[in-house]
Amino acid sequence: MIQVRRGAERYRGGDPDAGIESLHAFSFGPHFDPENLRFGALIACNEERLAPGAGFDEHPHRDTEIVTWVIEGELTHRDTTGHETTVRPGDLQRLSSAGGVRHVERNDAGQPLRFVQMWLAPEEAGGEPSYEVVRGIADGTPYAVPAAGALLHLRRLADGERTAVPDAARAYVHVVRGAVRVGDERLEAGDSARITEAADLELKGLAASECLVWEMGPEPGRG
Repeated sequence: MIQVRRGAERYRGGDPDAGIESLHAFSFGPHFDPENLRFGALIACNEERLAPGAGFDEHPHRDTEIVTWVIEGELTHRDTTGHETTVRPGDLQRLSSAGGVRHVERNDAGQPLRFVQMWLAPEEAGGEPSYEVVRGIADGTPYAVPAAGALLHLRRLADGERTAVPDAARAYVHVVRGAVRVGDERLEAGDSARITEAADLELKGLAASECLVWEMGPEPGRG
C-alpha cells in the first residue's frame, strides 16, 4: 500500500519573525494529530528554512535518533557532549540523543539555509549520546541507524533513471528535489510516500531528482 502526503499538506511551524520556517510531515508540537504520530520508526520529517543569523537556541532531546540532510547553505551544530561542526550539502549528520543531550542549530553563514531533519524512535531507551557526520555520502550508500532498526538510502536519479524501493515492512520516500514516480503516483519536491510491505517497487526519475528513502521494520506491536 502506498499513501502519498503532499508537501502542501504539511503542518506549518517555526517562527517566521525570527527567520525560521518549518514544515512538519508528522504530528508535531501544537499540531497534534493522533492519526499521524509515526510511520515505522519515523516520528518526524521536518523541512526547515533558516534565514542568515537565525537558529534554534540550546534545547534538549532524549531517546531520539536525529538525522539531518542539508539541501543548501551551512548548518552550525553545537552540543553538550562537546561537538561543534558545520554541515554542508552532501553531508549526513546523526545525533543519537540517548539518555539526554542539549544542542544548538544555527545558520551562521550569509546565505539561506534549508535542510531536512528526521527523527526516529530507538528500540531501547537510555544509553550514552553519540554523534557523527558523514562527509559527501555517495549515492545509493545505505546509512544504518541501528538503534532504530532503520537504513537510510540516498537516491539521486536522472530523468528516466530507475532504482528499486527496498523490500521492507515500511519504506518512506521523501523527495528533496525534482520529481519521481513510485507505482502510479507522481511525487514532487516536498512530497512523501509511506509504503507498507513494499515489494518490487521502483522509483523512476521524471527530472533530475534527489530522494531520501527509509527502510524500516514494522511499528512496535504491529505486523
